[in-house]
Amino acid sequence: MSDAKTGAERRTAASYERLPMFVDAPHVALGRDLDARLTDDDGALHDAPRVAARLAELGLLRLLVPTAQGGGAWARDGAAVDVRALCVAREALAYVSPMADSIFAVQGLGSQPLLLAGEGTRRAEVLAEIVRGARVAAFALTEPDAGSDVASLRTSARRDGDAWVLDGEKVFISNVGIAHHYVVFANADPSAGKKGISAFLVPSDAPGLTATPIAMSVDHPLGRLRMASCRVDASALVGDVGQGLRLALGTLDVFRTSVGAAAVGMARRALDETVARVRTRVQFGKPLAEQQLVQAAIADMATELDAASLLVLRAAWEKDHADDARAGAVSVAMAKMYATEAAQRVIDRGVQLFGGLGVSSGSVVERLYREIRPLRIYEGTTEIQKLIIGGALTRP
Repeated sequence: MSDAKTGAERRTAASYERLPMFVDAPHVALGRDLDARLTDDDGALHDAPRVAARLAELGLLRLLVPTAQGGGAWARDGAAVDVRALCVAREALAYVSPMADSIFAVQGLGSQPLLLAGEGTRRAEVLAEIVRGARVAAFALTEPDAGSDVASLRTSARRDGDAWVLDGEKVFISNVGIAHHYVVFANADPSAGKKGISAFLVPSDAPGLTATPIAMSVDHPLGRLRMASCRVDASALVGDVGQGLRLALGTLDVFRTSVGAAAVGMARRALDETVARVRTRVQFGKPLAEQQLVQAAIADMATELDAASLLVLRAAWEKDHADDARAGAVSVAMAKMYATEAAQRVIDRGVQLFGGLGVSSGSVVERLYREIRPLRIYEGTTEIQKLIIGGALTRP
Protein backbone atom coordinates (compact mmCIF):
# COMPACT_ATOMS: atom_id res chain seq x y z
CA MET A 1 0.00 0.00 0.00
CA SER A 2 1.24 3.48 -0.77
CA ASP A 3 -0.12 6.95 -0.24
CA ALA A 4 -2.69 7.85 -2.89
CA LYS A 5 -2.96 11.07 -4.82
CA THR A 6 -6.72 10.67 -4.97
CA GLY A 7 -9.77 11.02 -2.76
CA ALA A 8 -9.00 7.71 -1.07
CA GLU A 9 -6.74 7.67 1.99
CA ARG A 10 -4.65 4.71 0.85
CA ARG A 11 -4.12 3.09 -2.51
CA THR A 12 -4.39 -0.65 -3.09
CA ALA A 13 -1.35 -1.98 -4.92
CA ALA A 14 -1.69 -2.15 -8.69
CA SER A 15 -1.71 -5.49 -10.50
CA TYR A 16 1.90 -5.18 -11.63
CA GLU A 17 2.91 -4.93 -7.97
CA ARG A 18 0.67 -7.72 -6.68
CA LEU A 19 1.49 -10.17 -9.49
CA PRO A 20 5.20 -9.78 -10.30
CA MET A 21 5.37 -13.25 -11.86
CA PHE A 22 3.48 -11.97 -14.93
CA VAL A 23 5.50 -8.82 -15.64
CA ASP A 24 9.05 -7.80 -16.52
CA ALA A 25 11.19 -4.86 -15.44
CA PRO A 26 9.87 -2.47 -18.15
CA HIS A 27 6.29 -3.08 -17.00
CA VAL A 28 7.21 -2.33 -13.40
CA ALA A 29 9.03 0.85 -14.42
CA LEU A 30 6.02 1.93 -16.49
CA GLY A 31 3.61 1.26 -13.64
CA ARG A 32 5.69 3.14 -11.07
CA ASP A 33 6.06 6.10 -13.40
CA LEU A 34 2.30 6.27 -13.95
CA ASP A 35 1.57 5.88 -10.24
CA ALA A 36 3.75 8.91 -9.60
CA ARG A 37 2.43 11.08 -12.44
CA LEU A 38 -1.28 10.33 -12.83
CA THR A 39 -3.41 12.38 -10.46
CA ASP A 40 -7.04 13.40 -10.12
CA ASP A 41 -6.21 17.08 -10.47
CA ASP A 42 -4.62 16.67 -13.91
CA GLY A 43 -7.28 18.59 -15.79
CA ALA A 44 -6.07 17.52 -19.24
CA LEU A 45 -6.97 13.91 -18.46
CA HIS A 46 -10.60 14.90 -17.94
CA ASP A 47 -11.01 17.19 -20.98
CA ALA A 48 -11.51 15.15 -24.16
CA PRO A 49 -9.89 17.58 -26.65
CA ARG A 50 -6.72 17.73 -24.52
CA VAL A 51 -6.41 14.06 -23.58
CA ALA A 52 -4.36 12.84 -26.57
CA ALA A 53 -1.74 15.56 -26.17
CA ARG A 54 -1.45 14.79 -22.46
CA LEU A 55 -1.14 11.06 -23.13
CA ALA A 56 1.70 11.85 -25.53
CA GLU A 57 3.44 13.96 -22.88
CA LEU A 58 3.18 11.00 -20.50
CA GLY A 59 4.75 8.77 -23.16
CA LEU A 60 1.74 6.48 -23.26
CA LEU A 61 0.93 6.77 -26.95
CA ARG A 62 4.32 5.25 -27.78
CA LEU A 63 2.95 1.98 -26.38
CA LEU A 64 0.49 1.76 -29.29
CA VAL A 65 3.15 1.53 -31.98
CA PRO A 66 6.06 -0.97 -32.01
CA THR A 67 9.60 0.31 -31.79
CA ALA A 68 10.26 -0.94 -35.32
CA GLN A 69 7.56 1.44 -36.56
CA GLY A 70 8.70 4.50 -34.64
CA GLY A 71 6.88 3.89 -31.37
CA GLY A 72 7.99 2.47 -28.06
CA ALA A 73 6.17 -0.87 -27.75
CA TRP A 74 8.82 -3.44 -27.01
CA ALA A 75 7.22 -6.91 -27.39
CA ARG A 76 8.98 -9.39 -29.67
CA ASP A 77 12.05 -7.20 -29.97
CA GLY A 78 10.04 -4.15 -30.88
CA ALA A 79 8.02 -5.81 -33.63
CA ALA A 80 4.65 -5.90 -31.84
CA VAL A 81 2.49 -4.06 -29.33
CA ASP A 82 3.12 -5.28 -25.78
CA VAL A 83 -0.22 -6.39 -24.32
CA ARG A 84 1.01 -6.32 -20.72
CA ALA A 85 2.18 -2.73 -21.17
CA LEU A 86 -1.29 -1.87 -22.48
CA CYS A 87 -2.79 -3.47 -19.38
CA VAL A 88 -0.50 -1.62 -16.96
CA ALA A 89 -1.31 1.66 -18.70
CA ARG A 90 -5.05 1.12 -18.90
CA GLU A 91 -5.38 0.05 -15.27
CA ALA A 92 -3.54 3.18 -14.17
CA LEU A 93 -5.52 5.48 -16.47
CA ALA A 94 -8.90 3.99 -15.58
CA TYR A 95 -8.12 4.42 -11.88
CA VAL A 96 -7.85 8.18 -12.41
CA SER A 97 -9.82 8.95 -15.58
CA PRO A 98 -11.92 6.36 -17.43
CA MET A 99 -12.35 8.94 -20.20
CA ALA A 100 -8.61 9.18 -20.75
CA ASP A 101 -8.41 5.40 -20.69
CA SER A 102 -11.09 5.15 -23.37
CA ILE A 103 -9.42 7.68 -25.66
CA PHE A 104 -6.09 5.91 -25.19
CA ALA A 105 -7.62 2.56 -26.14
CA VAL A 106 -9.37 3.93 -29.23
CA GLN A 107 -6.12 5.54 -30.35
CA GLY A 108 -4.82 1.98 -30.41
CA LEU A 109 -7.87 0.59 -32.20
CA GLY A 110 -7.48 3.28 -34.84
CA SER A 111 -3.82 2.50 -35.48
CA GLN A 112 -3.54 -1.28 -35.06
CA PRO A 113 -5.24 -2.13 -38.41
CA LEU A 114 -2.49 -0.21 -40.20
CA LEU A 115 0.12 -2.31 -38.44
CA LEU A 116 -1.67 -5.63 -38.96
CA ALA A 117 -1.98 -4.84 -42.67
CA GLY A 118 1.79 -4.38 -42.86
CA GLU A 119 1.49 -0.70 -43.69
CA GLY A 120 3.76 0.67 -41.02
CA THR A 121 6.18 2.11 -43.56
CA ARG A 122 3.50 3.43 -45.90
CA ARG A 123 1.60 5.07 -43.03
CA ALA A 124 4.67 6.15 -41.09
CA GLU A 125 3.57 9.78 -40.96
CA VAL A 126 0.14 8.83 -39.63
CA LEU A 127 1.64 6.61 -36.93
CA ALA A 128 4.17 9.29 -35.97
CA GLU A 129 1.36 11.82 -35.51
CA ILE A 130 -0.51 9.35 -33.32
CA VAL A 131 2.56 8.83 -31.14
CA ARG A 132 3.02 12.61 -30.80
CA GLY A 133 -0.61 13.12 -29.88
CA ALA A 134 -1.06 15.33 -32.95
CA ARG A 135 -3.58 12.92 -34.47
CA VAL A 136 -6.58 11.31 -32.78
CA ALA A 137 -7.64 7.99 -34.28
CA ALA A 138 -10.94 6.13 -34.23
CA PHE A 139 -12.29 2.69 -35.15
CA ALA A 140 -15.62 2.56 -37.01
CA LEU A 141 -17.00 -0.97 -37.05
CA THR A 142 -20.35 -1.08 -35.21
CA GLU A 143 -23.56 -0.36 -37.12
CA PRO A 144 -27.21 -0.06 -36.06
CA ASP A 145 -27.81 -3.66 -37.18
CA ALA A 146 -24.30 -5.05 -36.87
CA GLY A 147 -22.95 -5.23 -33.33
CA SER A 148 -21.78 -8.63 -32.14
CA ASP A 149 -22.55 -9.98 -35.62
CA VAL A 150 -19.75 -8.03 -37.27
CA ALA A 151 -19.99 -9.92 -40.55
CA SER A 152 -23.49 -8.54 -41.19
CA LEU A 153 -22.34 -4.94 -41.63
CA ARG A 154 -24.02 -3.08 -44.48
CA THR A 155 -21.74 -0.13 -45.15
CA SER A 156 -20.57 -0.45 -48.76
CA ALA A 157 -17.57 0.74 -50.73
CA ARG A 158 -17.35 0.93 -54.51
CA ARG A 159 -14.44 1.87 -56.71
CA ASP A 160 -14.93 4.96 -58.87
CA GLY A 161 -11.86 5.77 -60.91
CA ASP A 162 -9.07 6.81 -58.59
CA ALA A 163 -11.34 6.93 -55.55
CA TRP A 164 -13.51 4.83 -53.27
CA VAL A 165 -17.07 5.86 -52.52
CA LEU A 166 -18.51 4.78 -49.16
CA ASP A 167 -22.16 4.65 -48.17
CA GLY A 168 -23.60 3.56 -44.85
CA GLU A 169 -23.88 4.31 -41.16
CA LYS A 170 -21.78 3.57 -38.10
CA VAL A 171 -22.96 4.05 -34.53
CA PHE A 172 -21.48 4.19 -31.00
CA ILE A 173 -18.13 5.22 -32.43
CA SER A 174 -15.69 6.50 -29.82
CA ASN A 175 -13.65 9.67 -30.37
CA VAL A 176 -16.32 11.20 -32.63
CA GLY A 177 -15.79 14.95 -32.51
CA ILE A 178 -12.09 14.79 -31.70
CA ALA A 179 -10.83 12.20 -34.23
CA HIS A 180 -8.73 13.16 -37.24
CA HIS A 181 -9.39 9.85 -38.97
CA TYR A 182 -11.61 6.80 -38.75
CA VAL A 183 -10.69 3.29 -39.80
CA VAL A 184 -14.00 2.46 -41.46
CA PHE A 185 -15.00 -1.10 -42.31
CA ALA A 186 -17.14 -1.46 -45.43
CA ASN A 187 -17.99 -4.21 -47.90
CA ALA A 188 -16.21 -3.61 -51.20
CA ASP A 189 -17.56 -6.80 -52.75
CA PRO A 190 -21.05 -7.60 -51.43
CA SER A 191 -21.29 -10.67 -53.67
CA ALA A 192 -18.47 -12.22 -51.63
CA GLY A 193 -20.30 -11.75 -48.33
CA LYS A 194 -18.02 -11.21 -45.36
CA LYS A 195 -15.01 -11.93 -47.57
CA GLY A 196 -15.64 -8.59 -49.24
CA ILE A 197 -15.27 -6.56 -46.03
CA SER A 198 -12.39 -4.11 -46.32
CA ALA A 199 -10.85 -1.35 -44.22
CA PHE A 200 -10.45 2.30 -45.21
CA LEU A 201 -8.57 5.18 -43.61
CA VAL A 202 -11.15 7.96 -43.81
CA PRO A 203 -10.25 11.55 -42.82
CA SER A 204 -12.76 13.18 -40.50
CA ASP A 205 -13.24 15.98 -43.04
CA ALA A 206 -13.87 13.66 -45.99
CA PRO A 207 -16.67 14.95 -48.24
CA GLY A 208 -19.89 13.05 -47.62
CA LEU A 209 -18.98 12.10 -44.04
CA THR A 210 -21.18 13.46 -41.25
CA ALA A 211 -20.39 12.93 -37.56
CA THR A 212 -23.08 13.43 -34.93
CA PRO A 213 -22.48 13.20 -31.17
CA ILE A 214 -24.59 10.79 -29.09
CA ALA A 215 -25.46 11.75 -25.51
CA MET A 216 -24.40 8.95 -23.17
CA SER A 217 -24.56 8.28 -19.45
CA VAL A 218 -20.83 9.01 -19.31
CA ASP A 219 -19.01 12.10 -20.55
CA HIS A 220 -17.10 10.50 -23.42
CA PRO A 221 -16.73 11.66 -27.04
CA LEU A 222 -18.94 9.17 -28.87
CA GLY A 223 -21.28 9.41 -31.82
CA ARG A 224 -22.70 8.33 -35.14
CA LEU A 225 -21.12 8.46 -38.60
CA ARG A 226 -23.13 8.76 -41.78
CA MET A 227 -21.49 8.29 -45.15
CA ALA A 228 -23.43 9.48 -48.18
CA SER A 229 -21.30 9.10 -51.32
CA CYS A 230 -18.29 9.70 -49.07
CA ARG A 231 -15.37 9.97 -51.43
CA VAL A 232 -11.81 9.03 -50.41
CA ASP A 233 -8.65 8.53 -52.38
CA ALA A 234 -7.79 5.06 -53.66
CA SER A 235 -4.88 5.02 -51.21
CA ALA A 236 -7.38 5.03 -48.32
CA LEU A 237 -7.74 1.26 -48.65
CA VAL A 238 -5.91 -0.44 -45.76
CA GLY A 239 -4.33 -3.69 -46.90
CA ASP A 240 -6.22 -5.46 -49.66
CA VAL A 241 -9.88 -5.78 -50.54
CA GLY A 242 -11.37 -8.53 -48.39
CA GLN A 243 -8.91 -8.23 -45.50
CA GLY A 244 -11.17 -6.04 -43.40
CA LEU A 245 -12.73 -8.67 -41.18
CA ARG A 246 -9.31 -10.12 -40.39
CA LEU A 247 -7.97 -6.67 -39.55
CA ALA A 248 -10.98 -5.81 -37.38
CA LEU A 249 -10.96 -9.04 -35.40
CA GLY A 250 -7.17 -9.03 -35.15
CA THR A 251 -7.24 -5.52 -33.71
CA LEU A 252 -9.88 -6.44 -31.16
CA ASP A 253 -7.87 -9.55 -30.25
CA VAL A 254 -4.88 -7.38 -29.35
CA PHE A 255 -6.84 -4.92 -27.21
CA ARG A 256 -9.56 -7.09 -25.65
CA THR A 257 -7.41 -8.19 -22.71
CA SER A 258 -6.73 -4.56 -21.85
CA VAL A 259 -10.47 -3.93 -21.46
CA GLY A 260 -10.26 -6.23 -18.44
CA ALA A 261 -7.33 -4.18 -17.15
CA ALA A 262 -9.39 -1.00 -17.37
CA ALA A 263 -12.13 -2.72 -15.40
CA VAL A 264 -9.57 -3.69 -12.77
CA GLY A 265 -8.45 -0.06 -12.52
CA MET A 266 -12.02 1.12 -11.93
CA ALA A 267 -12.72 -1.63 -9.41
CA ARG A 268 -9.49 -0.86 -7.55
CA ARG A 269 -10.47 2.80 -7.32
CA ALA A 270 -13.92 1.84 -6.03
CA LEU A 271 -12.37 -0.38 -3.36
CA ASP A 272 -10.00 2.36 -2.22
CA GLU A 273 -12.78 4.96 -2.07
CA THR A 274 -15.03 2.56 -0.17
CA VAL A 275 -12.42 1.56 2.39
CA ALA A 276 -11.69 5.24 3.05
CA ARG A 277 -15.41 5.91 3.47
CA VAL A 278 -16.22 3.06 5.86
CA ARG A 279 -13.25 3.92 8.07
CA THR A 280 -14.66 7.36 8.75
CA ARG A 281 -18.43 7.03 8.58
CA VAL A 282 -19.95 6.26 11.98
CA GLN A 283 -23.24 4.40 12.32
CA PHE A 284 -24.74 2.82 15.44
CA GLY A 285 -21.94 4.26 17.53
CA LYS A 286 -18.94 2.91 15.62
CA PRO A 287 -17.27 3.22 12.22
CA LEU A 288 -18.81 1.16 9.42
CA ALA A 289 -15.44 -0.55 9.05
CA GLU A 290 -16.07 -2.28 12.38
CA GLN A 291 -19.43 -3.69 11.28
CA GLN A 292 -19.17 -7.35 10.34
CA LEU A 293 -21.42 -7.16 7.27
CA VAL A 294 -19.38 -4.26 5.97
CA GLN A 295 -16.17 -6.23 6.47
CA ALA A 296 -17.75 -9.13 4.56
CA ALA A 297 -18.62 -6.83 1.67
CA ILE A 298 -15.08 -5.44 1.58
CA ALA A 299 -13.73 -8.99 1.60
CA ASP A 300 -15.87 -9.86 -1.41
CA MET A 301 -14.72 -6.73 -3.24
CA ALA A 302 -11.04 -7.41 -2.59
CA THR A 303 -11.29 -11.08 -3.58
CA GLU A 304 -13.07 -10.34 -6.85
CA LEU A 305 -10.53 -7.63 -7.62
CA ASP A 306 -7.64 -10.05 -7.10
CA ALA A 307 -9.29 -12.77 -9.18
CA ALA A 308 -9.86 -10.30 -12.02
CA SER A 309 -6.25 -9.10 -11.85
CA LEU A 310 -4.97 -12.66 -12.05
CA LEU A 311 -7.07 -13.52 -15.09
CA VAL A 312 -6.14 -10.32 -16.91
CA LEU A 313 -2.39 -10.52 -16.41
CA ARG A 314 -2.35 -14.25 -17.18
CA ALA A 315 -4.09 -13.58 -20.48
CA ALA A 316 -1.78 -10.66 -21.26
CA TRP A 317 1.29 -12.79 -20.51
CA GLU A 318 0.01 -15.50 -22.84
CA LYS A 319 -0.61 -12.98 -25.63
CA ASP A 320 2.89 -11.57 -25.30
CA HIS A 321 4.51 -15.01 -25.38
CA ALA A 322 2.36 -16.73 -28.01
CA ASP A 323 3.81 -17.43 -31.45
CA ASP A 324 0.30 -17.72 -32.90
CA ALA A 325 -1.77 -14.53 -32.73
CA ARG A 326 -4.88 -16.67 -32.18
CA ALA A 327 -3.42 -18.36 -29.12
CA GLY A 328 -4.84 -17.61 -25.71
CA ALA A 329 -8.35 -16.89 -27.01
CA VAL A 330 -9.99 -18.67 -24.08
CA SER A 331 -7.81 -16.91 -21.50
CA VAL A 332 -8.54 -13.56 -23.10
CA ALA A 333 -12.28 -14.25 -23.18
CA MET A 334 -12.25 -15.32 -19.52
CA ALA A 335 -10.28 -12.24 -18.53
CA LYS A 336 -12.51 -9.80 -20.40
CA MET A 337 -15.71 -11.46 -19.22
CA TYR A 338 -14.81 -11.94 -15.57
CA ALA A 339 -12.99 -8.67 -14.99
CA THR A 340 -15.77 -6.49 -16.40
CA GLU A 341 -18.54 -8.41 -14.62
CA ALA A 342 -16.60 -8.51 -11.34
CA ALA A 343 -15.81 -4.80 -11.54
CA GLN A 344 -19.52 -4.08 -11.95
CA ARG A 345 -20.20 -6.02 -8.73
CA VAL A 346 -17.32 -4.39 -6.86
CA ILE A 347 -18.45 -0.90 -7.79
CA ASP A 348 -22.08 -1.72 -6.99
CA ARG A 349 -21.06 -2.80 -3.47
CA GLY A 350 -19.11 0.42 -3.12
CA VAL A 351 -22.19 2.43 -4.02
CA GLN A 352 -24.21 0.48 -1.45
CA LEU A 353 -21.70 1.12 1.31
CA PHE A 354 -21.59 4.83 0.47
CA GLY A 355 -25.35 5.01 1.00
CA GLY A 356 -27.06 8.09 -0.40
CA LEU A 357 -23.73 9.65 -1.27
CA GLY A 358 -23.09 6.71 -3.57
CA VAL A 359 -25.85 7.81 -5.92
CA SER A 360 -25.16 11.51 -5.61
CA SER A 361 -23.83 13.23 -8.71
CA GLY A 362 -20.20 14.16 -8.28
CA SER A 363 -19.11 11.28 -6.04
CA VAL A 364 -16.36 9.03 -7.39
CA VAL A 365 -18.28 5.79 -6.94
CA GLU A 366 -21.36 7.22 -8.66
CA ARG A 367 -19.21 8.13 -11.67
CA LEU A 368 -17.59 4.71 -11.68
CA TYR A 369 -21.03 3.08 -11.56
CA ARG A 370 -21.83 4.76 -14.88
CA GLU A 371 -18.36 4.30 -16.33
CA ILE A 372 -18.09 0.53 -15.80
CA ARG A 373 -21.31 -0.49 -17.54
CA PRO A 374 -20.18 -0.09 -21.19
CA LEU A 375 -17.15 -2.35 -20.64
CA ARG A 376 -19.45 -5.38 -20.44
CA ILE A 377 -20.64 -4.58 -23.97
CA TYR A 378 -17.87 -3.16 -26.11
CA GLU A 379 -15.12 -5.23 -27.78
CA GLY A 380 -17.19 -8.35 -27.37
CA THR A 381 -20.14 -8.64 -24.99
CA THR A 382 -20.07 -10.94 -21.99
CA GLU A 383 -22.35 -13.31 -23.91
CA ILE A 384 -19.92 -13.48 -26.85
CA GLN A 385 -17.05 -14.26 -24.47
CA LYS A 386 -19.08 -17.13 -23.04
CA LEU A 387 -19.63 -18.49 -26.54
CA ILE A 388 -15.88 -18.36 -27.18
CA ILE A 389 -15.08 -20.17 -23.93
CA GLY A 390 -17.86 -22.73 -24.16
CA GLY A 391 -17.27 -23.40 -27.83
CA ALA A 392 -13.55 -23.99 -27.29
CA LEU A 393 -14.17 -26.40 -24.42
CA THR A 394 -16.86 -28.44 -26.15
CA ARG A 395 -15.43 -28.52 -29.66
CA PRO A 396 -14.45 -32.09 -30.74
